[in-house]
Amino acid sequence: MTTSDENLAKAAAKGDADAFATLLARHYDRMFRLAFRLTGRADQAEDLAQDICAALPAKIAGFRAEAKFTTWLYRVVVNAAEDARRRQASHSRAAAGWGDVEQMRRAEAVETAEAVDWLQRAMRSLPQELQDTLALTLEDEMTHAQAAEVLGVSEGTVSWRMSDIRKRLRALRQEELAE
Repeated sequence: MTTSDENLAKAAAKGDADAFATLLARHYDRMFRLAFRLTGRADQAEDLAQDICAALPAKIAGFRAEAKFTTWLYRVVVNAAEDARRRQASHSRAAAGWGDVEQMRRAEAVETAEAVDWLQRAMRSLPQELQDTLALTLEDEMTHAQAAEVLGVSEGTVSWRMSDIRKRLRALRQEELAE
């Protein structure tokens, strides 16, 4: 019989290293995929996933089993991505005025972003709350109710966001085809 994620999390919170290792083995790939969809870059997703793994032993003590472990874990990943975005924005503001080196770095970032497939480019053009919603519902096949719980919004808001995403992606595709 397989031990539930929630029971493993409770054991890990009490210091059970084997339970913690089992949770990581079960969910690392899922954390990485969500981090990739939130950041759009494999290197940033790997850094984010590693940062989460390093912080998880302390964070897991806060798991109260009021929601599924995976819902709680997705919230941890979304929060970590938001924190990383804020740090990156702060670094970007601090880097303003660094001259040619900074301009070259930004040009390389644009070239890298252009190499990602169409859906990733389109996803990054969406407002942040739509990106987060799409990232949760796209590949991991979360229901609107599950995504709503992770994002802290109503299920109706997630449904509305998905409708808005479809409209925006259709319009973007039509615009590209017209060019």
